[in-house]
Amino acid sequence: MERFQKFILLPFILAASLTGLGFCYSILNGPSNATVLAGSEARFNCTVADGWTILIWLLNTNPVLTVINSHGPIETSDRFTSHSYYNSQSFTSELIIRNTQLNDSGKIECSIQKLGDSSFAFLSVQVNGSLLIKNSTLIVKENTTVEVVCEALGWAPAPDIIWMINDSLIDTSRYVTQQSQGSNGLYNALSVLTLTPLNTEILTCLADIEALPNPQNASIAVIVGNSTLESDYSEDSTSTWAIVLAVVFSIVGFILLIILTWVVVRCCCLKKGSTYKNEVRKISVKKKTDDNLESRQRSGSENQGYVPEEPHYPGQIPTIVSLPPMSTKFTVPHPDLHTSSAPKGRPQRRADYPINPKKIRNVTHV
Repeated sequence: MERFQKFILLPFILAASLTGLGFCYSILNGPSNATVLAGSEARFNCTVADGWTILIWLLNTNPVLTVINSHGPIETSDRFTSHSYYNSQSFTSELIIRNTQLNDSGKIECSIQKLGDSSFAFLSVQVNGSLLIKNSTLIVKENTTVEVVCEALGWAPAPDIIWMINDSLIDTSRYVTQQSQGSNGLYNALSVLTLTPLNTEILTCLADIEALPNPQNASIAVIVGNSTLESDYSEDSTSTWAIVLAVVFSIVGFILLIILTWVVVRCCCLKKGSTYKNEVRKISVKKKTDDNLESRQRSGSENQGYVPEEPHYPGQIPTIVSLPPMSTKFTVPHPDLHTSSAPKGRPQRRADYPINPKKIRNVTHV
C-alpha cells in the first residue's frame, strides 16, 4: 500500500522539480479583443511566467513580431512595434499596431512555442464614413407631410442610424433605413424619415459604430409657417442669390478684362514688331534694286550710230542775209546783148543753219 502511494506522488514531485528548473513556464494573461478606427493604433498585451525563451506575435496566422529573452524584440516592420515590461516572476510584451487598416481585422495570437500553449484575441478595424442631410433648412406648410433623407457613405461596418426630434428619440416605425455594400468593401446607408410637423422642429440623424466614442450626427431645421414667412424666406433667398451672382459676375468680368487687356497689348507688340520687320525688308529690297540698276547701267552697250549734235546756244539767233534791193524799173534786154547760157548755180545755204536734223541718243538697258 505504501508503494502504491509513493507511485502516485511521483508525478507531482517530478512536475514540481521541472517547474523549478524552468520547464513549465506558461502564458499567464493573454491579449484582449480590441476595436479601433482605421488609421489609429491597436495595442495587445501578453504576460508569460519567468523562464520563457521566445514569444511570437501573429496576425491572422502570419508572424509580425518576435521577442527573444536573451536578445529582445525583433521588428521587421514600422507598423508593428512592442514594449517590454519585466518583474521578478513574469514578463509582459505589448504589441502595438500603428496606422491600422481595414484588412488588419482578424485574429491576434501570442505564442511561446510550447505545444498547446497560446492565447489569442480579435482585432476589429472600423471605418468612420460621412453623414449628411441635403438641406439644412426645410420650410413646410401646416398639416403637410414631408420626407427627410439622411445619407451615410463609406462606413465599415454599416452604421446604426437613429432619428431624434428636439433631443427626443423618434420611434423606428416612422423611418426606413436601407443598407448596401460598395465595390470597395465599404457600406452605405439611406434613412428616410416621414413626419407631419406641427411646429418648428429640429431633426437630428445619428450614425454609430462600435469604434466611435460618440455617434456622428447631422441636423435640419423644419420650419412650419404661413405664406408671409415663406415669402420673407423666398425674398431673403433671392437677395442672397443676387449678391452671390453679382460677386461672381464681377470676378468673371475682372478676369475677362485682364485677359482682353493682355490680348490687346500682345497684338500691339506683334504688330509693331511686324511693321519694323516690313520696313527693314522694304529698305533691303530697295537697296538691292538700286544696286541691280546701277550694275545694269554700268554694263549697258554703247550705241555706235550716235552722232553728237552741234553745240547750240539758246542765246544765239541765226543771222539772215538781206537780199539786194530790187529795181522798180523793168528793163528788157537788148537783142544785141549776149546772154550767157551757163546754168545758174543753186544759191548757197548759209552755214548759220544746221544742215542735219537733231539726233537723239537712245540707250537701251538689257
